[in-house]
Amino acid sequence: MNPSVSLSVWQLCTNASIVVQLVMLLLLAASVYSWTLIFQRRSIYARAQSSAESFENQFWSGTDLQALYQQVGNNPDHESGCENIFRAGLREFMRLREKHLQPEAVMQGVTRAMRIALSHEQTRLEASLSFLASVGSTSPYVGLFGTVIGIMTSFIGLANVHQASLSVVAPGIAEALIATAMGLFAAIPAVLAYNRFSSISDSLLSRYETFADEFTSILHRESHGRP
Repeated sequence: MNPSVSLSVWQLCTNASIVVQLVMLLLLAASVYSWTLIFQRRSIYARAQSSAESFENQFWSGTDLQALYQQVGNNPDHESGCENIFRAGLREFMRLREKHLQPEAVMQGVTRAMRIALSHEQTRLEASLSFLASVGSTSPYVGLFGTVIGIMTSFIGLANVHQASLSVVAPGIAEALIATAMGLFAAIPAVLAYNRFSSISDSLLSRYETFADEFTSILHRESHGRP
């Protein structure tokens, strides 16, 4: 190979065809945004886990429900799914009891309110996960598309060369393969993050559902006047 031929990554990218450059820019943008989401979601899940544990410890410490409701109402922690479910359930419980409804009607309203709160928590926890899944599943194919276009352009260029050599073919093939590498670079972290965050999200939602069921049992006993 001619030593004067530069095969630096930067020059290969700048000398690539317009289509390959667009593919590279698309993959670079997807990778940057994916990493931004990864750090954001990691922070959100860490706060959600810490807040859930803190509120559950406070809830099961024996504090009066009314006092706890006033306390969390004065300084609400919107990162705590358990607290959000608690506030929604007890607020609906007190509102319906003031109307002197039958206990079963009260509990139906409470269950519905907590189910809605749980649905909001699920939406919050699963936000942006679909983007990570899309990046993980499509980036390799986008990179492969750029590679195919780059190789096609390289071989088409050989038609204008009387004597083909490695120094002529290598730059075109190398710039084409960069697109595949960038596709994998964008996809692998996105897939790993999606699997990890999905597991954490499912664990948190299961924790919220368990808390909602236990809290429903407490309110059910109270609505029927049982200790």
